[in-house]
Amino acid sequence: MDYKADFINFMARAEVLTFGDFTTKSGRKTPYFVNTGKYNDGEAITKLGEFYAHCIMKNCNITEETVLFGPAYKGIPLVITVAIALFKHHGINIKYCFNRKEAKTHGEGGEIVGHKLSSGDKVIVIEDVITAGTAIREVLPIIEQTGATVEALIVSVNRMEKGQNSEFTAIQEIKKEFGIVTHPIVNVKDVLKHLHNQPLDGKILIDDELKSRMESYMSEYCNLEENV
Repeated sequence: MDYKADFINFMARAEVLTFGDFTTKSGRKTPYFVNTGKYNDGEAITKLGEFYAHCIMKNCNITEETVLFGPAYKGIPLVITVAIALFKHHGINIKYCFNRKEAKTHGEGGEIVGHKLSSGDKVIVIEDVITAGTAIREVLPIIEQTGATVEALIVSVNRMEKGQNSEFTAIQEIKKEFGIVTHPIVNVKDVLKHLHNQPLDGKILIDDELKSRMESYMSEYCNLEENV
């Protein structure tokens, strides 16, 4: 699994990826949880940017027209650390920008900070974890009104969960509605495969009992045959 395995270990050590008994915003009882708010120091955000950059290099075609976009608020530090990682480790000086939650009415004004998007720009949106696809739906009109087009969406974890009233996952719905392909660094199947009965720093995080609970949850709420 190469960098995927390293990323899963990184999430677990940072306690971004945890196991137990949790309730999601939608009310589902889940045995695993991803809290990206745990990335809260310089080392963590630096390493996170490097994983995103690796995913971009593996899945996207970067040209002079490529621009990174981070949806406010979580996407703002992400887009900056990814731009730094692409320059530092891959020699790519890429443009980036992000949106304000409220348009600025003084100074330079507008909704977008950083590179000024225009026709011909090819945007890669950087997000944390995709659940319902809310963020991409909110920023897509902002991007499209500039004449730029969204080429791809990069996320750290794909939970592969179906919507409340749909058999499709958020990634499938985004591709179906907008033609945008999403590239996750890892998905929930990767997590289960990598950590089941495999010690991390001397501790088993997913034993047989937890594996059974995860598989039961995934069978009920996830589309494990997702193909984007």
